Parts: sequence; C-alpha cells; structure tokens
Amino acid sequence: MQKTCKQCATAFDVTDDDLAFLDKLSPVIAGKKEPIPPPTLCPECRQQRRVSYVNHVNLYKRTCDQTGEPIVAIFPPESPFRVFRQEAWFSDAWDPLAYGRPFDFSRPFFEQFRELMDVCPWPALFTAYNLDENCEYTNNAGRNKNCYMIFDSDENRDCYFSYSVNGSENCAECFRVRKSELCVGCIDSLHCYHSAFLQDCENCSDSMFLKSCIGCKHCLMSSNLRNKEYMVENKQVGKAAFDKIMALMGSASRLAAAQARFEQLKLEYPQKAIHGTQNENVSGDYITQSKNAFRCFDCTELWDCRHCFQGFLPLRTCMDTQECGEGELLYECSVCGYGANGLLATTFVLENVSSTYYCMHCRSAQNAFGCFGLRHQKYCILNKRYAKDEYEALVPKIIAHMRKTGEWGEFFPMRMSYAAYNETLAQDYYPLTKDEALKQGLTWRDTDERQRNAPTFALPDDIKETPDTVTKELLCCESCKKNYRILPQILRLYRQMGVPLPCRCYACTLESQHRLRNPRKLWNRTCMKCAKDIQTTYPPSRPDIVYCEQCYLEEVY
Repeated sequence: MQKTCKQCATAFDVTDDDLAFLDKLSPVIAGKKEPIPPPTLCPECRQQRRVSYVNHVNLYKRTCDQTGEPIVAIFPPESPFRVFRQEAWFSDAWDPLAYGRPFDFSRPFFEQFRELMDVCPWPALFTAYNLDENCEYTNNAGRNKNCYMIFDSDENRDCYFSYSVNGSENCAECFRVRKSELCVGCIDSLHCYHSAFLQDCENCSDSMFLKSCIGCKHCLMSSNLRNKEYMVENKQVGKAAFDKIMALMGSASRLAAAQARFEQLKLEYPQKAIHGTQNENVSGDYITQSKNAFRCFDCTELWDCRHCFQGFLPLRTCMDTQECGEGELLYECSVCGYGANGLLATTFVLENVSSTYYCMHCRSAQNAFGCFGLRHQKYCILNKRYAKDEYEALVPKIIAHMRKTGEWGEFFPMRMSYAAYNETLAQDYYPLTKDEALKQGLTWRDTDERQRNAPTFALPDDIKETPDTVTKELLCCESCKKNYRILPQILRLYRQMGVPLPCRCYACTLESQHRLRNPRKLWNRTCMKCAKDIQTTYPPSRPDIVYCEQCYLEEVY
C-alpha cells in the first residue's frame, strides 16, 4: 500500500509487515480488538513527531510551583506549565485524580488532553532522583552518583558533560559510551579505559584518535586495528617514539592538528556498512544483539521490531518507538519502559505500566486512557476513575469518536509539545528555522544573549601551563562565543588524561559529536570491494570507503 505523507507530502509504503504489526499491536478492550489504522505520516515524520516531545539537555533555574524553592528544570521560567520539584511531584501533596473530567464527545480528544496538560503539575526533570546522589544537573538519567550535565544516561559515577553514557566512571564529553573509565571525547565506544577521542572502539586503552578499533592499547591516529599495541597512523612504532608523540597532545594547537589529520586518515580505510554485532536480519545502524529489526537505530536486544530508536533495554514486538526499553507491544511511544506492555501513543511512563493509551507521566498504571500523572491507578479516563465495566464500555466509544476525528492511532501532535521545538531532539535530526517552526504552529525559544560576556581568562595552549585558578574564570566558547566555566573535577580529569581543557562550551561539543555520527537514514549502494548490494547510513555523496560486512571482516582480520 502506497500512501502520501500528510505532513511532508512524500510517498511512502505501508508494507504487509507493517500491517501485520499493527494488527498485533491493536489493543483488545472488553474482549474486542480495536484495530489501529495505517499511519498517515511517513516514518521520518512519525519519528520527528515523537522526538519533538524530548528535551534532554536544556536546563533552567526556576522556582517550584508547589514549594517556592529554587529548582533545576527542563522548563524555562516563562513556561505556562505548573512545575514541581520531583520530591513534591511524587509526594501526596497533590492528587492526579483531582484533575479528572468527563470525556466530551463534541470535541476532539487532543484538545481535551491539552487542557489536562495545562492544569496538571509537571515534574521538573525526568530522572530516578531517589536513586541518584549529587546529580542535580542531569535529565533522562538515573542511578548516577556525582555526575553533572549528563543526559540519557544511567548507572554512572563522576561523569560530566556527556550524552548516553552508561555504566561508566570518570568520563567527560562522551557520546554513547558504555562501561568505560577515564575517557574524554569518546563516541560510540565500549569497555574503553584511559583514552581520548575514540570512535566506534571496543576494549581499547591508553590510546587517542582511534576509529573502529578493538582490543588495542597505546595506539594513536589509527583505524580498523585489532589487538595491536604501539601503533601510530596504522604503523608500528616503539614505546619511546609513541610516548614522545603522546606527550605533545597536551598542547591545544598540536591536538587540533592531530584531529585534522585523523579526520583525513579515517577516509583512507574502509568502514563497515552497518555498525553492529551479533545481529540476524536487521537494518539500520548501531544495533547489537538483535533479530528481525527493521530500520532501527541506536538499539540493543531487539526482537521483531520496526522503526525503533535509542532502545536502552530489550524490546520485543514494537514499532515506532523513541527511547523505550524493557517493553513489549509498544506502538508510537516515547520514553517508556521498565515493564511496559501494550502501550499506544504514550510517553514518559515507567515502572510496570500496561494497557495504557495516550497517557503521559504515569507510573505503575494499568488500563488508562488519556491520563496524566497517575500513580498506581487503573481504569481511568482523563484522570477520572471508573469501575471496570464502565471503563470497558466507554473506551470503545472514545476510540470510535477518535476515528471520526482522525486521531486514533496517531501520536500527540507536535504543536502540543511542552518544549520549544528548537530545544528538543527533533531539531537535532529534523532541523527547522524559526519561521518554519512558527508556521507549523510550533513554539520556539530564542537564545538568551545575556550568556555572552567578555571572558576573564584565555586558556593557555598546554594543559601543563593551566593554573588551578582557571576554575574561577569566565571563558568564551570559540564557536558560539557563549560563556562557560571549567569545573574543578574537569580540570583534575583533563590533567590526568594529559589533554588540554575544552575550548568550546558543551552545547557546541555535543553538536560536533552529533555531526560525526552518520544520519539516521539508509541509502542503497554497493560494496566498494565486491559490488554486493548493501543498505547503509553512509550516503553515496560521501567519500568514505564502505564495505559489506563480509568484505570488511576479511579486511581487518
């Protein structure tokens, strides 16, 4: 079945596999299946809609609307929503059922749900705050200790200014790094130690500027190495020569020259069409230990899934999800997990949630429709509790109403998002100008120009020349000219690593790391060695040498 996306007007296919999935995912209420209709948006526009509800990295100081205390929140002070600090939001200080209201069949569902969003309190952050220690400035994170400005991250200690780091310790400015220690500026790496600026590496240590290396130590500016030691630009060198070169990396100017050479070097060696291991019948990128996963990205342990992104724990029989994990039978969901089963168009729900539809910020809830903020409740509609038979009689009528309004099966519209479009993940993957966003009815937040002040200090070229007092100075980002500061913990870590302090703010560093990764889009092309047809996230216009998996493995082993 070919359809035209109602948002971008491009043609897209709804395959037999898609329809079979929708049949599996259709909820059963009072013994009757409520079929989910085929999507009206193309896969890219559906994903854009989901990530427009995810603000990970933009934090603000404001006051709690419950206690009046100063808090850190993802909501700016001028936000129209009521925002509670997490301790107050999870307390008995407010009752979600007090905001319940009957369903109005004369009005669209989304209009009524937006009114519920407007009056219910919102949690300031989305973290496992009760399991964190000294982690006030984190979001979409949990089980962390002594961490600052880490996002989409869990089970870390002493990590700073990083995105999607998990199970790591003493790391800074890393992006999607797992189970690593003493790492700086690493991307998509696993089990690495005392290393800087690695990408797509595993089990590497005491190294710098490596790409797609495994089991290496004391290596520099190399690609595709396996179990090597003392290599520079893929050539064997002695320990003395290696140590001499590494000693120069404390200089910012020499480090920048090495990085420029490394970016050129990466193009001289072949890369595998898909980043992933231990997979069977998968397409997408950065997938591991998965089977029957179609167009999925940044996920692990998927089984029978389609169009899933940033899966942080196992998923089974899911379609169109963003940042979900430990779930089954999820469709059009964002940030759901830890025992999620049978969810539709639901976001920010955790902890044993099942059979919930069009809900937000609900925990340990079952059989809920269009609810916000429920905790340990069941059989609720628009935060109003019903008897089981009343609920099962009313929900099919609401679904029939939503079919008429074209809402059933669709995720929440982007215009309803709590966050400005340019502060969500949507801007990272589907960028819009301010005019384009406003034309679509989306909100936008302009940059605060007050963040640009004259610096009080200029970083010296070498980390050895950097004084302790740098932590008290105001610095200026060389890219955006905004101000930033150096934490004492960062100074200590960078000295230990022997690399110069960052000359850019974290926002600019994060943007540059995002650009180093391939886009979440697949192109059909041929292996540049055997001419086999492949699908890859390397666009044909790029100069990279791209091999199929078989040819790549023959090359590196």
